[in-house]
Amino acid sequence: MLDVVAKAPGVSIVSTGPAIAKPVIRGLGYNRVVTINDGIRQEGQQWGDEHGLEVDEYSAQKIELLRGPSSLMYGSDAIGGVINIMTNVPIAINTIQTNISGSFNANNGLWGQYANVAGNLHGFSWNVYGSNKSAEDYKNKFDGQVLNSRYKEKNFGGYLGLNKSWGFSHFIFSQFNQNPGIVEGERGEDGNFVLDGYDNSKEIWHTRKPLIPNQSIQHTKFALDNSFYLKDAGRLGLLLGFQQNKRKEFGSVDDPKMPDAYFDLQTLNYNAVYHLPEFKNWKTSVGINGMQQQNSNKADEALIPDYQLFDFGLYSVVSKTFAQTTISGGLRFDSRNISSNLRMDEEEIKFERFKKRFSNFSASMGLSHTLNELILIKANLSRGFRAPNISELAANGEHEGTNRYELGDRNLISELSTAFDIGLQINTDHVSVTFSPFINKINNFIFYNKLLSNSGADSLTDGIATFRFNQQNATMMGIEAMLDIHPHPLDWLHFENTFSFIRGRFSQPVDGSRNLPLIAPASLLTELRADIPRFLKMFNGAFGKLEVNTVATQHKYFSGFDTETATKGYVLLNLSMGTDVEIAGRKILSLYVAMNNIGNVAYQSHLSRLKYASVNEATGRQGVFNMGRNLNARIIIPFSWNL
Repeated sequence: MLDVVAKAPGVSIVSTGPAIAKPVIRGLGYNRVVTINDGIRQEGQQWGDEHGLEVDEYSAQKIELLRGPSSLMYGSDAIGGVINIMTNVPIAINTIQTNISGSFNANNGLWGQYANVAGNLHGFSWNVYGSNKSAEDYKNKFDGQVLNSRYKEKNFGGYLGLNKSWGFSHFIFSQFNQNPGIVEGERGEDGNFVLDGYDNSKEIWHTRKPLIPNQSIQHTKFALDNSFYLKDAGRLGLLLGFQQNKRKEFGSVDDPKMPDAYFDLQTLNYNAVYHLPEFKNWKTSVGINGMQQQNSNKADEALIPDYQLFDFGLYSVVSKTFAQTTISGGLRFDSRNISSNLRMDEEEIKFERFKKRFSNFSASMGLSHTLNELILIKANLSRGFRAPNISELAANGEHEGTNRYELGDRNLISELSTAFDIGLQINTDHVSVTFSPFINKINNFIFYNKLLSNSGADSLTDGIATFRFNQQNATMMGIEAMLDIHPHPLDWLHFENTFSFIRGRFSQPVDGSRNLPLIAPASLLTELRADIPRFLKMFNGAFGKLEVNTVATQHKYFSGFDTETATKGYVLLNLSMGTDVEIAGRKILSLYVAMNNIGNVAYQSHLSRLKYASVNEATGRQGVFNMGRNLNARIIIPFSWNL
């Protein structure tokens, strides 16, 4: 799912193997990006490197990327932007629809199945879905089979609701269950992967069951989403949601069912918004939203303390459309209170008790002006803030899979962001061009860096390199550009080029380095796509696509305290095609086939956390490489009935 989002300019992903990924927008990720799933702000320990997004990719029907004034509706943390994922989309009235699909990846033997049943009977609507997925270890040219990159996943969810002239009321439910292995990257003298506690036998190489260490994630969600039309008085939206994220991490081969770490995060979300009646092209919305959160550690080891959080936000968003111009703006105030509990480790204090309060204003202004029938100009100016999360404030421990011992700093203060971007869009009959430079100044930017001993070597805690969270003013700037050539009369042919570049700099050097961490290198995605509306009567909506993904070398990396290293550039060639198959005018199935990394290139993404695994002494290469050549196929069989 995020691989598709990452093709948008300015979007990349932080990954820890094929099962764990989270979005980064214009160099900002983790708690700086808010993910909305069916109207609910997703809360699932997103501060962790190896904590992925707990959303079933097969169930996603629509994904939006939001920036500017509209993002103010979703919380102060969205200084990077908002990913809005919708899984429950009501269908036409008096209709029942069913989809059954299957997916296969050749590289890691992934099998995935998905099915849903959706209906709308005189306004009573529903959707129920379920999915199952399992994969073996993935492979690449340098590492061979990457031991313990396997995973399993089982999910279900849906909604029940009423859609009437007065509005709608939906009860939403879902449960996400994932069991990914954790790749440690340790190897023997022969260069083969090894895991502590296991014999290097055939049995551990040929199974889909994750080995130790691994994670078990269960994310349960319930929500009641309501929207009421108030005749000529506007519309009122009310939402109340509850989430529970249970994350267990297992690290003992001798006792594989006893978790070393167990985070139990419970979140109550609330949102009330009033959309005023439109008046002379003025649209105004005012609202209040936030969350109450409680985290408990239910295992002997703890990386963060037990804590309670209460978040409150008040906002207003307005827009006005003139003949050729639309202006929009918004203002938001947020207050967040965090209370951390005392925790002892034998006779020593592991986590001290403290209380912190963070509050500030966020604001945004946007303008869109149609210069003529060909040219559109956009501009956005925003100010936002983000309170430090509990890990940044109070972490104290080793997190499995990160190869780090983390230390927080409870004296951290909020990040303050001031961002400006301008966009130019030119659309002709044959060519479309988009050009968007941006700049973002962030005061008190929070990052982590290695600690060094007095001798200059890594500072070790329990034999693990120690990292501490720190702050420094920073500036991010970049360019996003797109060129789409679709010459007439060849309307079916598109030659698209998407370019992204971002540079992040500290205002003052940190151990001699001014480059920000986790900044993706420049990239150019070139795509030649052919769309064939219909051929041979039975094939409709067919397409063929050739992609060339060129990623530059990242030599502007955060070298302070040897925290990051350079990453070599690479070029990936991908080919995909698909079509709907119809008989007697009725669609009976959709078929998609793709070959990714055709050249079987051995590469490392700069934002891959596996890049920093141990050195392979047999080859001298550090870390684990990304997936090699992969054939992917998916078939979707739809059924539909009119009632």
